[in-house]
Amino acid sequence: MNKIKFLSTALIIILISGCNLPASTPTSDLFATLQASTPSLINAPQATQPIATLALDFSTVAPTLTPSSDIPTPSAADQLQGRIVFNCQTFKDQASEQICMMNADGSGFRRLTTENNVRHFYPSLSPNGRNVLYSANPDQNNFDIFKMDIESGSVERLTNSFGMDNAPEYSPDNGSVVFMHNSPAKATFQIMLMEHDGDNAGNVPGINGWDPTWSPDGNSILFASDKNGTVQLYTMRTDGSRLHRLTNLPAIRGRSDWSPDGNYIVTYSGAEGNRELYIMNADGSNSRQLTPGGGNSQGPSFSPDGKWVAFTAYFDHKDDIHGCEIYVIRVDGTDLRRLTNNDYCDYQPRWGP
Repeated sequence: MNKIKFLSTALIIILISGCNLPASTPTSDLFATLQASTPSLINAPQATQPIATLALDFSTVAPTLTPSSDIPTPSAADQLQGRIVFNCQTFKDQASEQICMMNADGSGFRRLTTENNVRHFYPSLSPNGRNVLYSANPDQNNFDIFKMDIESGSVERLTNSFGMDNAPEYSPDNGSVVFMHNSPAKATFQIMLMEHDGDNAGNVPGINGWDPTWSPDGNSILFASDKNGTVQLYTMRTDGSRLHRLTNLPAIRGRSDWSPDGNYIVTYSGAEGNRELYIMNADGSNSRQLTPGGGNSQGPSFSPDGKWVAFTAYFDHKDDIHGCEIYVIRVDGTDLRRLTNNDYCDYQPRWGP
């Protein structure tokens, strides 16, 4: 009975956090093709320059492009910097999806994880660009948090608990990790904190929610919760104090991000198959749709310079169950660009240095 309850709870979490991607039969030779064409990483970049404060005029932030099958790829003039980690469903099978990485302009694709029969998801880069955090289920019954050294490929398991741990993210000073824990016995979604090496893990008292992300100053956490009935975004201090509801949008899913200057938040909302990105002030005011309609846009992440947002959408392959790709768009809603174009789903992007 406990196993059935756990599997049911795990399914709910996956539906909350993912793109509702269907599983299918793996393509036998796809991994060999990707492995042969994947470049190796030479040196991880160091910390970027201080972020300039953005001054957005929200009266002009609105979808201005019409999605089409010829959305351009980035050019040098776009000046896209950093790297993006994401879920790559290379086997067209959700149960064995992997963590991949590319440069912010879509070049330099690299598959990071190597266990073909393990599901990996929810990747994020460390502030110094040297490590990737992600969730995986190598023992099939639990999802735990893992840390990978990008240059060496070595992997360290940070949690080992019964249930589901996902959505890990380093604090801006690299000292702590925030993540979500679900226990099948309690059937609750708890925001957890631990040290960067996995020590001293514990839940934030009195807080239930998922998809946490840090404020740029490291003092607050943004997360999703249904504590008042509908799913909305909230902020809190790391001790659970100063809890504040930010949004009043329909059908918020969860994964959101905070701009590097701390002034804006981006999230996604809408009915299944018809989701859009929304950008707003950090206090939740002045919410505006960011993405052009019709792409089923999800899972946003700000660029390190705060000028762009990466996300998942189906603009180019709308009716294909494997059609989700990674796109970027400027924070004023212009210059939509496509980064990936594969016959499998690429989703859950997280931008870093």
